[in-house]
Amino acid sequence: MKIKKRYLVMYLIMAVAIGAIGTYVGFTFFAGGSNSSTNVASSDRELLVELADHQEALEANMGKMTKVVDAFTVIQDNYLEDVEDKQLIEGAIQGMLQSLEDPYSVYMDQETMEQFNEQIESSFEGIGAEVSMTDGNVTIIAPIKDSPAEKAGLKPNDQVLSVDGESVEGLDLYEAVNKIRGEKGSQVVLEIRRAGVEDNLEIEITRDSIPVETVYSDMYEQNGKQIGVIELTSFSEHTADEFEEELNKLEKDGMDGLVIDVRGNPGGLLPAVEDILKNFVPKDTPYIQIEDPTGKKTRYFSNIDSAKEYPVVTLVNEGSASASEILAAALNEALDYDIVGETSFGKGTVQQTVSMGDGSTIKLTRFRWLTPEGNSINEVGVEPTIEQEMPDYYYTNPVQIDESLTFNQSNNQIANVQIMLEGLGYDTDRTDGYFSEATKEAVEAFQRDQELTVNGEVDEKTAEILQTTIIEKIRNNEEDTQLEKALEVLSK
Repeated sequence: MKIKKRYLVMYLIMAVAIGAIGTYVGFTFFAGGSNSSTNVASSDRELLVELADHQEALEANMGKMTKVVDAFTVIQDNYLEDVEDKQLIEGAIQGMLQSLEDPYSVYMDQETMEQFNEQIESSFEGIGAEVSMTDGNVTIIAPIKDSPAEKAGLKPNDQVLSVDGESVEGLDLYEAVNKIRGEKGSQVVLEIRRAGVEDNLEIEITRDSIPVETVYSDMYEQNGKQIGVIELTSFSEHTADEFEEELNKLEKDGMDGLVIDVRGNPGGLLPAVEDILKNFVPKDTPYIQIEDPTGKKTRYFSNIDSAKEYPVVTLVNEGSASASEILAAALNEALDYDIVGETSFGKGTVQQTVSMGDGSTIKLTRFRWLTPEGNSINEVGVEPTIEQEMPDYYYTNPVQIDESLTFNQSNNQIANVQIMLEGLGYDTDRTDGYFSEATKEAVEAFQRDQELTVNGEVDEKTAEILQTTIIEKIRNNEEDTQLEKALEVLSK
């Protein structure tokens, strides 16, 4: 069925304005990546009034939609092939959002929204990585803990160029995500562009069920002190409750200090991180400021009288984004708690989602969050007060070779292999990329230990096992120098 021209303007306006107001309970506040869980925001009379004003403004400016209607009619009447009204209307909505050049403001049609909502259940299927659209590129924010993406070696800021040989150029974020996701047990090959690596990488990942567990805790003894560690992998609907439960357990067990580890945490729901901060920041100091579209800044406070009796350190890295950055910045500025690690991702905006009434949704950047002192970290990140990198092998890349690497050669791939071998305890005597006699002996020793053909060459099989072994060591958190530094700071 074709929509008549005289009805199209009202159709578009009603879909946006009335649909938005009529489904206000569908609003969600996001401070994180594209795959964050959802939560229903509470009613807000002022926002309802504001939405009503938007509706009046839209109706008053119907004439401005004439060009859109004319384009719709020209396409319907003159395009070579048949085209559905729905396709054109949804394309118009997508185009408006894309024109904002904001990677976090997106449109999700009904099918995409249904897939998105699966992630608020106990698990979903895919590779397990939070993604964003950065400068037009599908970009990994962080792989989820214990996910196929983490096991395969995906890293923050990796750019996805193609999926199973098909370019993702020109796709919006959710179209790209739908290509990457898939059934448990199926395989997908991602072409990855990684900063500092000359050639693009091809990473094969076996999809799996991704459990949505967000809180892990442990207790360490350091210099006679009990140091609790709570790791937060994202901020979802139940994260704050689970955090408080684990915090109470650690306090009951006599914790002398706390490490909150948000490395690789891409963010999530703003209310979740707010509820966590309310456990620490006293009521006389704001834990966050929110700036609205008019520039008005509102400070938010807890209702607790005093801070904890023990110190807290936050762990961050380049995969720590948005809600993770809110947490680290707030604890630092409000309580002077140290931040250990590396500069974080730099996402300082908050999104709202609104249902369009037909199962589709717009997620729109609406606020900017600021630190307690009013600083913005957007596109800058939160800098650690104590900078600490991980061992060099944590930053190595997959070894993908067409021909074996052999004695007397010299290139970046060999340097990468040398760093891996050193990380596994094999002495190469150098890491500058020259395949020396010592490097050959280290390769031979590794091949013997792995029961491979001992030839002193890094062939395809040796490279595969070397990569798997180093990733396993990383996943086991061996030689976690950032955590060791945090424990050291708290044990003094």
